[in-house]
Amino acid sequence: MIRPLEDEAQLAAALAEPRAVIYKHSPRCGACIASAREMVFFAEGHPEVPVYQVNVVSHRWLSDAVGRQLQVRHESPQVILVAAGHAVWSASHWDVRALDLEEHARRLTTA
Repeated sequence: MIRPLEDEAQLAAALAEPRAVIYKHSPRCGACIASAREMVFFAEGHPEVPVYQVNVVSHRWLSDAVGRQLQVRHESPQVILVAAGHAVWSASHWDVRALDLEEHARRLTTA
């Protein structure tokens, strides 16, 4: 399940998770169609890792807040793996792939 991320309270809750994924998505972007499928695939296969989606068009201010707080330059589409409130891995555009995200998430559990 992918959860919408629409306000600062939800962002704070996402960053408080031991592990979480923040996915930045634009409904106007062709690359986002492919990356959205990748995020659904990851979320369905890994219900233990919450996935949050920010619409960068309607919630650009929140997308910018994510970038500031995690110190990750804005891209769209973009996936950011978060551990204990810190970005530990990110990918953008055509590099947003469920298998890569799985690999990095697995490293967090075995480290």
